[in-house]
Amino acid sequence: MENLGILLLVFWLTGSTAWAALAINFGDSYSGTAQLILSIAVALIGLLTVLALFFIPSWRSRLLLTHGVVFLATLLWWFSIQPSNDRNWHTDVSKLAHASISGDRVTVHNIRNFSYHNEFEYYPDYYDKTFDLNKLEGVDLFAVYWMGPAIAHIIISFDFGGHNHLAISIEARKEEGESYSTIKGFFRQFELIYIVADERDVIGLRTNYRQDPPEQVYRYRINAPKDNGKRFFLEYINKINVLYEKPAFYNTLLANCTSLIWLHSRVNPGHLPFSWKILLSGYLPEYLYESGRFDQQLSFAEVKDRAHVNPLIKGQEISSSFSRIIRPQSAQQE
Repeated sequence: MENLGILLLVFWLTGSTAWAALAINFGDSYSGTAQLILSIAVALIGLLTVLALFFIPSWRSRLLLTHGVVFLATLLWWFSIQPSNDRNWHTDVSKLAHASISGDRVTVHNIRNFSYHNEFEYYPDYYDKTFDLNKLEGVDLFAVYWMGPAIAHIIISFDFGGHNHLAISIEARKEEGESYSTIKGFFRQFELIYIVADERDVIGLRTNYRQDPPEQVYRYRINAPKDNGKRFFLEYINKINVLYEKPAFYNTLLANCTSLIWLHSRVNPGHLPFSWKILLSGYLPEYLYESGRFDQQLSFAEVKDRAHVNPLIKGQEISSSFSRIIRPQSAQQE
């Protein structure tokens, strides 16, 4: 029993030390030399404490107390870090969307509609638009792949008819000179942003302009009652308005493009139970198919093949017809 207690203590010390060291190193928007030195010192304290458990019994109490104080101090500092909407943001995330609601009409402000020369050269543009909830015809899920089948960036687009689509991409809000990091995303490095955009922007960027590495985009129409789509859309709008007034942190695991979509979907009756395929977002389309949310007349392989957007837009310039071009089945029905 004593050995089991020591083993559990070792696991705790290892995990808490790793978290504290990484939190100190990454827990500020600009990690510097001082933070690196401090994080190494915390890691050494943890290592010495583990070694003392086995080899230096007389040091155990003092080192355990030291480790506990350091961990508690780190935890208190960690919770003191607050998100902000006032930073030197990168141009593509410089403006937050927000919306006003009047009955069934929702006016969305700061809809992004950039014109791209390449991934890093673009002309910023935004517009406002009013959407009638009664005209919401359906919801599309876009899955974007660039690093194998397990990981995808998920974007939701709301179809208000007449090729009138509003895409929303949940992302980490980066400052000038800052790049995305999965590890940093665990440690309050990024604020959370809902990029509300024209499909020509947020989808076209990924099909036509991101080439290092190339991104493959798939579009799936979700089978759901229209009332579910309305509630889902309003959940997005409410969160967008909350973030406009009160910023929040992005988190690689708990507050990302997929976990938050699942949380928003819980507003509807019969929502999907949580699954590991939500964590490994590349498998989310398969999970939705298995749950009856996609066309069941075809196999998933056939559904996925038809969902592939890149071949539909290959060799074409981004234009006002973008949403129609990537929906050939809809165009044929008109």
